[in-house]
Amino acid sequence: MPTIPPWSAEALPEGVQPAAVVWDETVDGGGYSAKALARGTRLRLTDVTGDACANLLLHNHCLPTERLNVADTVKVQWQAYLGTGSVLLSDLGRAMATVAEDSSGLHDAFSGGSCRAANAARYGSGEVEGPHPNARDRFGVSLAKFGLSRRDIAPCVCLFKGVRVAEDGAMVWQGAPTAAGAHVELVLELDTIVTVANTAHVLDPRPDYTVGPLRITAWRSTPTEEGTPQWSSTPERERAYRNTQAWLAGLPGATVPA
Repeated sequence: MPTIPPWSAEALPEGVQPAAVVWDETVDGGGYSAKALARGTRLRLTDVTGDACANLLLHNHCLPTERLNVADTVKVQWQAYLGTGSVLLSDLGRAMATVAEDSSGLHDAFSGGSCRAANAARYGSGEVEGPHPNARDRFGVSLAKFGLSRRDIAPCVCLFKGVRVAEDGAMVWQGAPTAAGAHVELVLELDTIVTVANTAHVLDPRPDYTVGPLRITAWRSTPTEEGTPQWSSTPERERAYRNTQAWLAGLPGATVPA
């Protein structure tokens, strides 16, 4: 359940003032949540018991047809595995979010979220309100609250469930549970609709539908700025940040960056 009001949340990350908190919620296994957050918001996802599976989608709140592109996030930055410093790119080549901290190191940008048919085949059911809900249906329910539809569901990234690619191309599961309390922090580079489905991973070999609680905490902060080491960490990342900067400069009321 969400903490209401969010600034009453307890056990906040070090240095975070309660007045800055805009979202605090614990999502149980099989649950979901979504929220529109401002550019510069810092978002922490915490794997409470070491068995969360945070399937994550991002949409530009000002231009919802623009969304996270997982394929470009991987290939443009020449990275197979997400971690600190990774930039989550949109389908228009803009930086949507930056991975500012990562104490887990176990994520998946290949498999995508589960679907109803696959869950039904594996667990006996997969309906959105059933005992084994799937990620795509949870995404659909969440996005409908923002006037979006199933056609707006793109491939997601999955946090806290690692997958590696073997030399023969096989997808290798990295195991669960992992370290309880591991977290990922994202800095949002655009006004963003953040959607999270905490559902069992498609490659989890365990016979039971198993997924632990996920805590989501967000607070007001600042976006990645020109001149910082992250901005120019690679040519590809700098271009993505500049693409975002150029688009923001064209919004009504925006000022062109110096």
